[in-house]
Amino acid sequence: MDSKKKILSYKLFLQQEYSNFHLPYNSEMKFYDAVGKGDFDEVKKYMNPLTQQGLGKLSSNPLRNIRYHLIITIAMITRFCIEGGMPSEEAYTLSDIYIQQIDRCNDFDEINTIHREVIYDFTDRMSKIRKNIGFSKTIIKTSEYIYNHLTEKINLDDICQELNINKSYLCELFKKETGITILQYTQKLKIEAAKKMLIYTDYSSTDISNYFNFASHSHFISIFKKFTGMTPKEYQKQNYQHFFQSKLDDFKNENSVE
Repeated sequence: MDSKKKILSYKLFLQQEYSNFHLPYNSEMKFYDAVGKGDFDEVKKYMNPLTQQGLGKLSSNPLRNIRYHLIITIAMITRFCIEGGMPSEEAYTLSDIYIQQIDRCNDFDEINTIHREVIYDFTDRMSKIRKNIGFSKTIIKTSEYIYNHLTEKINLDDICQELNINKSYLCELFKKETGITILQYTQKLKIEAAKKMLIYTDYSSTDISNYFNFASHSHFISIFKKFTGMTPKEYQKQNYQHFFQSKLDDFKNENSVE
């Protein structure tokens, strides 16, 4: 599904959602606002389970109905986080990954587990983003450029041309403010995204290497191992097969959020 169809799909879901949703509007908006601000305390206060009473009926099939509601939740969270400062490419990529994950779910427990996972993931990322607000505009723009071109071969000259800035100055400033080089930062973001895809999708290591435009599959494996201590295949085997069961165990052991 291309981006235009995806956005149209989200809007159709939202229109139907608001015509059938019976829970307090202010409480719902406070929840999304809390996620967008990275405020875990407020998120826990206003977060409601997908099994609550009052959700609109989007499908006569109970499992499909709860899937639709979670997709709507992800669509709303994505937009609140973009408004809160998350680079749009990062937000939409996360959204795509989680929706693909939902599509594979076959029972309510799996969907409820993903519900908690996506909320805490976005909230955690927004919390970190807000802590980094002290970065200079140059570094923020550099970071945004990297996020927006994460699937491409990122060239330092292109970044400098985009920002109209001296290469040596940018490299020195980036290392001073972040503690790492632009190359290390780029590799870190690509590997973090690759880890998500290895866990949540059926893409192979080779597919992911090509998707993020690594020089070669062997280069991707080398960089991945540098950041994680294992190869992509080892990481996927360790995490993909046990993901749902471990998250389900966590969900059952925790008290439900009021």
